Amino acid sequence: MEINRIDADLLVKMFKQGTVNLTKHKDIVDSLNVFPVPDGDTGTNMSLTMNYAVGEMLKGEYTSVSEVAKAISKGSLMGARGNSGVILSQIFRGFAKGCEHHETLGVLELSNALIESARTAYKAVLKPVEGTILTVIREIGEKAEERIEESQTLHAFFEAMLVQGELTLKNTPNLLPQLKQAGVVDAGGKGLMTIFTGFYEALLGKEGQDISFELPSTTPVQASINPDDIHFTYCTEFIVRGDNLENADLKNLIVDMGDSMVYVPDEDLIKVHIHTNDPGLVMQEALKFGELIKIKIENMKEQHGTILDEHHVHEEVIKGEKKAFGFVAVAMGEGLADVYRDLKVDYIIEGGQTMNPSTEDIKKAIDQVHAEHVFILPNNSNIILAANQAKELSEQSVFVLPTKTVLQGISAMLAFDPHHDAQGNFDEMLSAISDVKSIQVTYAVRDTVVNDIEISTDDYLGILDNQIVASAKDMKETIFSAMELAVDDMSEIVTVYYGEDVSESDAKALAEELEERYEDIEFEVYPGKQPIYYYLISVE
Repeated sequence: MEINRIDADLLVKMFKQGTVNLTKHKDIVDSLNVFPVPDGDTGTNMSLTMNYAVGEMLKGEYTSVSEVAKAISKGSLMGARGNSGVILSQIFRGFAKGCEHHETLGVLELSNALIESARTAYKAVLKPVEGTILTVIREIGEKAEERIEESQTLHAFFEAMLVQGELTLKNTPNLLPQLKQAGVVDAGGKGLMTIFTGFYEALLGKEGQDISFELPSTTPVQASINPDDIHFTYCTEFIVRGDNLENADLKNLIVDMGDSMVYVPDEDLIKVHIHTNDPGLVMQEALKFGELIKIKIENMKEQHGTILDEHHVHEEVIKGEKKAFGFVAVAMGEGLADVYRDLKVDYIIEGGQTMNPSTEDIKKAIDQVHAEHVFILPNNSNIILAANQAKELSEQSVFVLPTKTVLQGISAMLAFDPHHDAQGNFDEMLSAISDVKSIQVTYAVRDTVVNDIEISTDDYLGILDNQIVASAKDMKETIFSAMELAVDDMSEIVTVYYGEDVSESDAKALAEELEERYEDIEFEVYPGKQPIYYYLISVE
């Protein structure tokens, strides 16, 4: 049956079918990611974004396409995960603008909505890149503008849009060299075309198998500790000030007095953080090297008791006077979460490489931090856009630090100074991000070529600052190659965080081999317990 106009009921069916079709094919979209790592997530992120949006849409009843589009826009905004999800939410935000005040859509109105979709998406991205989902929606919009004919049927119009979208998608490797070298089309563009194909199926009367439209929620994890796990009672922090401290041997004198130690030496300062049962003894050793400043000692067992007594829960914001600064970080892995807790991060959102939190997840975390200024550490390049979107939705003073790895986030937290104002801290923390080089070690899930490096399935991958720089059958060979590129004459400290699939003995053996290669650099080893990535190595 020929349909001349899209009403509210049909638009609801179109969004449902678009989501069903994407969910059905999300693994195909995931497989198109340029990086052949086991956390390819474009299809998953877009599917989760659409599921959330449609789930929100289905809560209401609608008499106009304007109302439906507005519900989808709001739902996709809050449910957006990853860069692809955020851009998708902006496409639907533009679509909603184009649908304003319309009860139904004909060819003319639909054309205008698609044009506005592209315009809004481009405005939302600071540096738009061609050869991506942006190019696909833009060229669909341009084709729509060419074919605005009120007498044209919706079926013919939609068919023309799909043909244009597929042609643009096929051309994306010619616009992005990374895609051509990897032999794939853009994953985000493919996801969008999968959604649009579902739209067209609904227009033809097809309704696929329904899905639940229920999503897993990424819940902020409060920075609390089980008292049974507290073996060292006092969280002890101080700074040693003196002369020629770069080669001071304080670390070796106190390392066995506790755990969770963070030790950052400089020419005339040493910043120390350690959990110990005898802070006096630790500081007595430190006094041998200079005077102590900014001393802070907290009883962690007492803190935990206070938390229990006052019934601190995630859903309730603690009333009373706000503290000056609060922090939200995204991290995956119990050991890494512990590091952030030690650095006084208020809320840790479980996520990162294998699960990008949504805009709503981050917004909820911001709302639960009782502080005048809240700093967000996304710790993943694919989460920064969602963090910025959450910032825009929040009424609080929010600073988003563009941390692309958990290692950059740790470096930023170490640079925080409670005596500085918010902007001063943001600037200092931003500077600290650029001082750390991040190495990630994982494995390849498919044969491909990236940055002229030939990669085979199951090869180990060395990723330096989000660029694949090494690939080999041997893990140590991969790590050594990445280290050669990361270490320079300014490098002083290397911190190794080993994953859940690596034993402590293997991690320490690796660190010893690295120490032999780089005798002038200090090495530290901690359990990160992160999934997927065997090692995370920071070079500073």
